[in-house]
Amino acid sequence: MAGLLLLVAVWAGILYGAVPISMQDLMAMFTGQGAADTEQIVYYLRIPRVITAALVGMNLALAGCILQGVLHNPLADPGIIGVTAGAGVSAMAIMILAPTLIFWVPLAAFVGALTALAIVFLLAWDRGINPLRLILAGVAVAAFFGGGTTALWVAFPDRIQGAVNWLAGGFAGARWSYVWIVLPYSIIGLVGTLWNYRKLNALQMGDEVALSLGINLKQTRFILILLAAVLAASSASVAGLLGFVGLIVPHIMRLVVGSDFAFLLPASAVFGAALLVGADTFARTIFSPMEIPVGIFLSFLGAPFFLYLLKRRSRA
Repeated sequence: MAGLLLLVAVWAGILYGAVPISMQDLMAMFTGQGAADTEQIVYYLRIPRVITAALVGMNLALAGCILQGVLHNPLADPGIIGVTAGAGVSAMAIMILAPTLIFWVPLAAFVGALTALAIVFLLAWDRGINPLRLILAGVAVAAFFGGGTTALWVAFPDRIQGAVNWLAGGFAGARWSYVWIVLPYSIIGLVGTLWNYRKLNALQMGDEVALSLGINLKQTRFILILLAAVLAASSASVAGLLGFVGLIVPHIMRLVVGSDFAFLLPASAVFGAALLVGADTFARTIFSPMEIPVGIFLSFLGAPFFLYLLKRRSRA
């Protein structure tokens, strides 16, 4: 089902936009008989945008799955370990303080995200990664870097316009270079996560059971959280600060395939890709030719679901 949704979302993402493209035009382009304008729009604008959105959606969904499994917290997502806040302040610093170096924003966001993670690890380390300390450290680091972002807004109010869309999260201007930036980390994260699905299943049964199965808890938690951080950081580097994907996708997929990570991880990866491609297509076409950053649309979609989860947990 998730695969079919992804296929439909990809086709819609290619066909619909400010300039609609028919199936006939698309088939003509693939056979070398299409108009030059159609080829420019499809190949240089829409296909890289759709691929980037799919990779980012997959990455965020996998990161959310990992963190919810490792931290035993169904409300965990990449923001809980400070990654998105670190990416945000680094990207804003480049865009506001050195606008001539705007090309380096993706790299700056990636480095900022991993820097935030390193600080969280240092604060949370207590003869290994302690899940509760990690969450508390993540909240503190996110608040610190969030303060840095706000300080830049206040200090340079005349320069923030270019940073607003990035902070809202979206794929406007996505091109093939974005695909090549995020693709290697997506492959590493996907392979590494699927390789460790048995360890994630073991962690769900409690530390004592995991130890009896020969799981090295310190090493396993460190590797899995690092994988989640790399997935989230690479996503933030090209898409800005997108929320709720890592939170809601694992929950939806648990209702469909259950809690076994052998099925939950691949299902979440595919559905996360489908969700973000579909959301981006909707956000950029609903008020066409004006585009809404997909991060805003996801906030409207994710906030009610987050409240539903809180209410459901309060009843449990």
